[in-house]
Amino acid sequence: MSAAPHRARRSGRSAAKPGRKSWAAWVALGVGLVVALGGLYWWRTQPQSPAAPPPSGSPAAAASVASSPSTNNVDYFQLAPEREVFAQYGGSESCRECHEEAYAHWRQSHHALAERPVDAEKDRPAFDPPRAFKHGTQFTGVRYEQGRFEVRTPGVTNHGPFVVDRVIGHLPLVQFLTPFPGGRWQTLEASYDPRSNEWFNVFGEEDRQPGEWGHWTGRGMNWNSMCAGCHNTRLRKNYDPPTDTYRTTMAERSVGCEACHGPMKDHNEWQYKNKNSGRPDPTLRKMSRQQMLHTCAFCHARRMDLTGDFKPGDNFWDHFMLQTVDASDIFYPDGQIRDEDYEFAPFLGSRMHAQGGVTCADCHHPHTMKTLLPGNLLCARCHEGSHTNAPIIDPVKHSFHKVFNPFMNTNGELVEVDLNTTDFKNIKETGGQCVNCHMPQTVYMQRHWRHDHGWTIPDPLLTKQFGIPNACNRCHTTNSVDWAIEWVDKWYGEKMNRPYRQRAQTAARAQRGDPAARGPLLEMLTRDPIPYWRAVAANLLEPWINNPSVIGALVRQMSDTNELVRAHVAMALGGLTRNGTPAPPAVESALRAALLDPIRAVRFQAASALRGRLEPESPVMREMLHTLQYNADQPGGQLQLGLYHLARNNGAQAAVHFQKAVEWDPRSPSIRHEYAVVLSQAGRIQEAVQQLREAVRLAPLDAEMRYKLALALNEAGDLPACAAALEEAVRLDPNHHRAWYNLGLARNGLGDPTAAVDALRRAEALAPADPRIPYAAATILARMGRMPDARAAARRALAIQPDNPDTLRLVQWLESQR
Repeated sequence: MSAAPHRARRSGRSAAKPGRKSWAAWVALGVGLVVALGGLYWWRTQPQSPAAPPPSGSPAAAASVASSPSTNNVDYFQLAPEREVFAQYGGSESCRECHEEAYAHWRQSHHALAERPVDAEKDRPAFDPPRAFKHGTQFTGVRYEQGRFEVRTPGVTNHGPFVVDRVIGHLPLVQFLTPFPGGRWQTLEASYDPRSNEWFNVFGEEDRQPGEWGHWTGRGMNWNSMCAGCHNTRLRKNYDPPTDTYRTTMAERSVGCEACHGPMKDHNEWQYKNKNSGRPDPTLRKMSRQQMLHTCAFCHARRMDLTGDFKPGDNFWDHFMLQTVDASDIFYPDGQIRDEDYEFAPFLGSRMHAQGGVTCADCHHPHTMKTLLPGNLLCARCHEGSHTNAPIIDPVKHSFHKVFNPFMNTNGELVEVDLNTTDFKNIKETGGQCVNCHMPQTVYMQRHWRHDHGWTIPDPLLTKQFGIPNACNRCHTTNSVDWAIEWVDKWYGEKMNRPYRQRAQTAARAQRGDPAARGPLLEMLTRDPIPYWRAVAANLLEPWINNPSVIGALVRQMSDTNELVRAHVAMALGGLTRNGTPAPPAVESALRAALLDPIRAVRFQAASALRGRLEPESPVMREMLHTLQYNADQPGGQLQLGLYHLARNNGAQAAVHFQKAVEWDPRSPSIRHEYAVVLSQAGRIQEAVQQLREAVRLAPLDAEMRYKLALALNEAGDLPACAAALEEAVRLDPNHHRAWYNLGLARNGLGDPTAAVDALRRAEALAPADPRIPYAAATILARMGRMPDARAAARRALAIQPDNPDTLRLVQWLESQR
């Protein structure tokens, strides 16, 4: 088990979502380019016909309030006093006497070894004799000196030495903690591999520098915020925003028995008093399979913490918002892990769980965490005919590979294999191992290979189309993707054209902003049998959030029976309200109904969407503000606080939080973008441009950031610089239709209508369903005197949206000029 900070990239990922939510603010900046079109008509960026509320008594109307329970069913969060909570815990050692076998299994597990004090005997081989190693442009040295474990490495102001007091993890790597002022503990990026007796940097050759969010001295590697909750039992972070300090406490160090079973002191005391009474123990409550799954998900998920106080038996969705596939590059479009994403999200997106009902305990021993059986024997427990929902699979016939079983000797007897040291990639005939195809591995922290838990289907065509990795080429690295496609088609034929492929293609096209993805996304939102992917569809529909059909579909989906879907739908609908614009009545009604949803994650998203209009002292707003304050120790938390104050028309306080977010993560382009939005709204446009120029410097290959800089430059009145930024955006991404569209307007404003029409032609080819593009082309062509071409363009715009009055008037005017 490894420290959580390594999910973090060089710059904080926590800001990615908020950065996307401010798109409407930037659309407004582009309107200034309309001046270049003179007095001709303009296609407005706001929805022309907001979705009306469904008629009273209709099925849609019933659906819009179906998830609106009475307030008696709402369990609003209140943080219980720390002393009262910790008094309920007895500690893992108290379990040993009665549960000796389970305790022995747990004691050698990654859970038990998740975190511990430094040990002179165990840890001395890593530090003695002294040694040093180079990483990037930097050097790190370690030594054992006068009973202290010391690390000399670049810090904020000096090279230490930094004293190591705590250890995280066991195998395949060990990480070390050192105390910092303000109650902080920082996780050193210098780590140790016990198997090879080697020191290395978990970030390889990235060469992170002091002052960066992701440097070991930064907030991205802060133990209190990023590691402690999952490496210990019932942690209280206890961050104090005014002083920016911590007073972190816990019930027990490491992942103890009660981290999974819940507080057991009452159980211990009852057993001591009534052990032989023959009466049932009233302190025990058996957890359901879902509760057990949610207990594992508490740590094995990439998520935002809503409460900071999950305990076993709780509903995951009452404490967390799960990171799923969205427009970012955190996951691959088919759901495979890409960034450090852990297991829960791909697991939810799998047929194995969603349709087969598989949970963690079906494959893993609850106390050792090892798989119940090795290799294909584990999969055969269900896929050899004993499970009614699982198809019978012959690994050789199914995989077209020979099956080598490293877990069995020639006599057919099971043998122990060290999964941490065996290099299966160098063993021939492993193509028939189920996990090599359906649970491919990704390495994190330079040493830690982890299986994807989405049970994905290798599909080389997706690699060719969208760069999604496939298991075939992960092993056959010297063969081409076309080679893999040829063999897959030969073996499986039309079976490959399955819903899995179509869903991945839709998600990939949506991530690219392809307008053709909208229809399939609406289909996925309403009909995908796996709730996870319905939630993903809600995420990916954001670019079309102003479209009436999208609004209507999302409003109806607020009645989905699955809480993950409702939470992500509420988040998507929030895109219509967070910038202060009035929401269509149906949206307002659906979000207000969601304020009473029994699931906290849904309430949080609804409250976030309506935060500018709700009473701060209302129960649901107190819940939301608790979440914002809990996460205020990270740049993303400051960003959210800024957005909250911005929604409540407190621009000055919003700017304070945004500026702090930039200071804490100066290398984050998305945070600088959000700060630029606030500065622009405050009339400080030159400062906004400065922030976006810095964002472009930090992300020189990001076409979207160039595009946003162009819009800000236009607002600043610098049309030539705006056009130059748009030219660079389309050079970086020739498929960026919005950049081509605005470039056409900018070129026209600079007196080059011919080049303008060419850019608009490129935009229309990329986004043929966007009526704004042919409308703009029609107005420019008319001014050029090219009336037949202008009429043709105007008719194309009208065909896309025939009820738009501006386009209709333009067509009528052009027809009158014959």
